[in-house]
Amino acid sequence: MPGRADSAPDPLAPVLDAARGAGWTTAALSLAGVRDKAAFMERCARDLALPDWFGQNWDALADCLTDLSWAPRARGRLLVVSGWQEFAREAPGEWEAAQEVFSSAVEHWRGAETGLEVVLALGPVGTERGEG
Repeated sequence: MPGRADSAPDPLAPVLDAARGAGWTTAALSLAGVRDKAAFMERCARDLALPDWFGQNWDALADCLTDLSWAPRARGRLLVVSGWQEFAREAPGEWEAAQEVFSSAVEHWRGAETGLEVVLALGPVGTERGEG
C-alpha cells in the first residue's frame, strides 16, 4: 500500500493498525478529487495496486475484489474508502455502481476463511457537503 504524502496525522491510522494487528491486510482508497468513472478506476488501480489485467471497468473491479489470487494471502482484508463524497455528488450513478461492486465483494467473502470488509470513512460534515 503506497504511503501518504501529506504530513498531517492520518485519522485512519488507528483503524488500519488494529486490522493489521489482527493479521489482516489493509488498503486505503482515497477518492479525494475524483469526479468521474475514469478517475475512480485509475485511483482504484493505483491505491489498491490492482493487477495489470485490471480492465478499468465495473466487471473487472468486481473480478479483482472476488478473485484475490493476485493479492498476498491474509487472514482478512480491510478496505477503507475516504474522500468519496465529491464523487458521490458529481457522479451519483457511478457511485451507486461502485457501492454495488463493494457490497457484492463483501458478500462474496462472507463466511469464507478470509473475509473482506469495506468501510466508508466520513469526513468533516461542513466541508464534505459544501456547507459552511
